[in-house]
Amino acid sequence: MSLSFRLKLNVKSLAVAGTVLVSTVLNAEDITLDDIAIDGQRYYRPTITNSSWEELASQGAQYESPYKVSLFNPQHGEDSARLWSQTKSVAAYGVGVAGAMTLLPTSITNWDKSDDRLMQKWWDNVRSGPVWDRDDFAINYIGHPYFGGVYYQAARKSGYRQWDAFIYSFMMSTFYWEYGVEAFAETPSIQDIVVTPVLGWVYGEWAYNKEQQILARGGTVWGSEGMGSTARFFLDPIDSIGRGVNQLFGQDIVIAGTGYIGISEQELDNGLTDKQVKLQLSYSIGGGRTESNISRYSYLHSYHEQTGDPVSYSIVGISAGTSMLQPSSAWGLESGWAPTLSLGLYFTPSLSTRLSYARADLKQHHSQHSVTFEQYSLDTQYYFNAEQSMRPYLTAGFGESMRDKDLSQKAFQINLGAGLHYQLAANWALQLDWQQHYSAKHKQSDRQLNAQFVYRFGQGASN
Repeated sequence: MSLSFRLKLNVKSLAVAGTVLVSTVLNAEDITLDDIAIDGQRYYRPTITNSSWEELASQGAQYESPYKVSLFNPQHGEDSARLWSQTKSVAAYGVGVAGAMTLLPTSITNWDKSDDRLMQKWWDNVRSGPVWDRDDFAINYIGHPYFGGVYYQAARKSGYRQWDAFIYSFMMSTFYWEYGVEAFAETPSIQDIVVTPVLGWVYGEWAYNKEQQILARGGTVWGSEGMGSTARFFLDPIDSIGRGVNQLFGQDIVIAGTGYIGISEQELDNGLTDKQVKLQLSYSIGGGRTESNISRYSYLHSYHEQTGDPVSYSIVGISAGTSMLQPSSAWGLESGWAPTLSLGLYFTPSLSTRLSYARADLKQHHSQHSVTFEQYSLDTQYYFNAEQSMRPYLTAGFGESMRDKDLSQKAFQINLGAGLHYQLAANWALQLDWQQHYSAKHKQSDRQLNAQFVYRFGQGASN
């Protein structure tokens, strides 16, 4: 029994006195598996794609300007053709997801199922948003981050670094979903615009690395290939469906799969360096039982996890704590304590931005009956003494306050404040701040005192 691969490599060579000093792969498509055969029988072979940014040859420019977006102008070997193919797949599958959600109860999705003209309904929803939605917790904080991670992996597996993959996830979740498909049924959501790509980044990077660990074990989970395939499907259903479609038709309908190209420098005896190409392949060959009872062959080089990315999901922070809310007299409510949550991006030790939400049942001045009072804001923080553990900071932003979940009783506000941020460890910090929320509608200010613990994902503030 024989298994054969025939590779074609297109390389750019630099030669001096007849000696090749550097050989560099130009693009992912320059490496192809020309043929896969077992005992002379040919099988469908997936496309190899550059899908690991850490393995690419040129990364230096990213360190000079770490937040520069290369998504629309890939210059470091990213596979833009694969990403475009995945984007078209996401668009097609999203219509199916939207159809499935129309079957769920309105109490869960809050989707409007009226028979109004679709384009008019879409326009009405777009121009009236975004708003703080009332969707079920599981949809907002489990479902949306999950699909944010699915968007994220489409770019990450196409060779883009974490920041570019996050920007891609933000664009897809905001413009394709919130202001696209979902806007036919409901007004775009403030928290979904933030939560989907930000927590999707955290989940997506975890899922990306978890799948590589599964592949490094030969595609198995607990020794089972079936469990491995199932896990890979839930980690990244878009890529799994794409591979299934390709296997069904025996050709690359969708650019999908997990072929990796790595390029590393090796020092030669003469002191010069040579860039060597490393292939990491994981292919299923054959569709089931054959005459020779062979169901699967795979060729796998071990995956090694590394991160030299200047911007990683370590910049994501989630905060939880308590707030003393002091509404202005215009609300007719007494002061009270409220749990508060925030989700933010800590771009540098000196700069961050976060979305915060507080909610409490406060008593009315006259009747003493309790009503719900909510407050959310999108703020930017500037930290002084940024290299030290104790960091004073200023904060400013905008948001809304609302009484009794009544849209007619909400007020747009701008806010200013000051606080202290104390770094307890790489992943943990404590912050205290005092904010004034001014409303032009009421010509008065709400006051808010906040105390929160901050948790940074990944390597945290040390990254």
